[in-house]
Amino acid sequence: MLHGAQITLRARHEGDVPVLQAELYDDVATRSRADTRPWRPIPPGSAQSPYVVSGPSDDAACFSVVEAASGELAGEALLWGIDGHNRVGHVGIALRPGYRGRGLAADVLRVLGRYGFVVLGLHRLQVETLADNVPMVRAALTAGFTVEGTLRRSAWVCGEFADEVVLGQLAEEWHR
Repeated sequence: MLHGAQITLRARHEGDVPVLQAELYDDVATRSRADTRPWRPIPPGSAQSPYVVSGPSDDAACFSVVEAASGELAGEALLWGIDGHNRVGHVGIALRPGYRGRGLAADVLRVLGRYGFVVLGLHRLQVETLADNVPMVRAALTAGFTVEGTLRRSAWVCGEFADEVVLGQLAEEWHR
């Protein structure tokens, strides 16, 4: 497990899947804003769920976020698109509605930074988020990421195009 000031990142448990599926995936509007793929209905218990527990992978690390104070499942965190040759990866988080606005996201990003930079030896981490996702942009900036640019009208979200912001952090910029 990886520990932060407010959260712990741990391997996903089978019991996490129904909660994440119900609160993060089945909320069509929220999921459509968080994933570049179109939302499709997935029945509970399906092997197609994005939260299905699987074995280790060289190109992705999936975690469950646990709030340290309560010990409750707060959401998910990902380090994905890991490129060992160029030593880069992408990070993403999704918190359950009841855990948003508590400052957990910046802590999750700091802990993902420790995992990516210290454990995996990556050189660069990147966040892509919709430009109007102010809480995620703020969390990334708080965790030491830098806004690198805007991809104008690059995301198709619920019937219209939206801008995306790209934020990056290099290993030497990461603060323990």
